[in-house]
Amino acid sequence: MTAIAATPIVAATATSGKLRNRVLWTLQIVLGLFFIVASGLPKFVGQADAVRVFHQIGWGDWFRYFTGLVEVSGGIGLLVARLNGPAAAGLSITMVCAAATQAFVLGSPAMAIFPLILVGVFAWIAYERRASFSTFTNLVK
Repeated sequence: MTAIAATPIVAATATSGKLRNRVLWTLQIVLGLFFIVASGLPKFVGQADAVRVFHQIGWGDWFRYFTGLVEVSGGIGLLVARLNGPAAAGLSITMVCAAATQAFVLGSPAMAIFPLILVGVFAWIAYERRASFSTFTNLVK
C-alpha cells in the first residue's frame, strides 16, 4: 500500500522535472541565440550603436571586441549541455557588470533593469545546471 501511495508523488515529481528541463532549454536556446546574434556579433562587426556606446564608456575598441567575445562564447555555452551551467554563471557576472556600467558610467540607471533581470535568469539556469560544473572541470583537466 505504501508503494501505491508514493507512485503519484513520484510521477508528479518526474513531470515537473521534465517541465523544468523544457523551460530551461527554451530559455537557454532563446538567450543563447540572442547573445550570439543580437548582442555579441554587432560588437564584432562594428555596429554604429555598439561603437558609440563603447566610446562613451571610454575603454576603446578592445573592450568592445572583448565584450562581444564574452557574449558570443556565453551564448554558445548555453547551447552546449556540458557548458551551460558555467556559461550561465559567466553571463550572470557579465550582466552585473553591464548593469553597473549602465547605471554608473553611462548615467542611465533605468537601462540597468534588463541586465539585472538577466542576472536572475542566468543565476537560476546556473543553479539548475549545477551538475554541468563538475563535467566542465573534468573537461578542463
